[in-house]
Amino acid sequence: MVGELIFIGLGLHDELGMSLRGLAEAKSCDFLFTEQYTNPMPGLNLGNLAAITEKNVIVLSRREVEEEAERIILPKARSGKVGFLVPGDPMVATTHVDLRLRAHRARIATRLVHSSSIASAIAGVTGLQSYKFGRTVTIPVIGTEIPDSTYLGIKRNIVGGLHSLVLLEVDTEHNRYVSIPEALKRLLVYSGTKKDSTITERTLVVGAARLEAPDMIVKAGTLTDVGQWKFGDPPFVIVFPGPLHFVEAEALKVFCDASDESVSSRP
Repeated sequence: MVGELIFIGLGLHDELGMSLRGLAEAKSCDFLFTEQYTNPMPGLNLGNLAAITEKNVIVLSRREVEEEAERIILPKARSGKVGFLVPGDPMVATTHVDLRLRAHRARIATRLVHSSSIASAIAGVTGLQSYKFGRTVTIPVIGTEIPDSTYLGIKRNIVGGLHSLVLLEVDTEHNRYVSIPEALKRLLVYSGTKKDSTITERTLVVGAARLEAPDMIVKAGTLTDVGQWKFGDPPFVIVFPGPLHFVEAEALKVFCDASDESVSSRP
């Protein structure tokens, strides 16, 4: 193989979330690209990113990454060192796995430089045990109904005694997103159409906004209570906790303002 494409994680909030290893790798690259469509970073400043990496950073759209990588990214990586700066951890989004596979097929070496992602950070901010999270699901921007796969994913996690991480999609290119109150309302309506409603107004949920930001909000309570909270701007996620260990229950009360009553609530 010749050339090199390095996927470098940016972390959760701004350019300071990149690791020291990631920064060193970025500085050594001949070209730097980034995308901000998979997970918008509310505190990211492209000018600051260019300053600390000492490189011009080219922002790519979803179409350019998914459909035009062979024209834009891979030719530069065939003979040089290219860094692709990714929100969160590089391979959490399947679009990045696809890009890495295309580079491999083009005989371009690839490497990963990891950083924090929502998949790991959500356990830390809530106090829920990371190994008890089940399948992650997404609520898309398009449409008003909940996909069957999203509801079934949450239901199967709950039945299996696992926590559910629900990602709320953000469409940065069209300035659209799913808010936490909207997502909870859609889930409640969908669940109400089922004979064995998994999600009710009394279900314990956690809403989180802008993890690692100075104005980060993490709020736990019943679905009704959390659905009335003002979370501000995206990105957002929701967690439906499964059965709680007593340490998890205390953590939700201490770190996420959950009440005794809501922590004892079950679907």
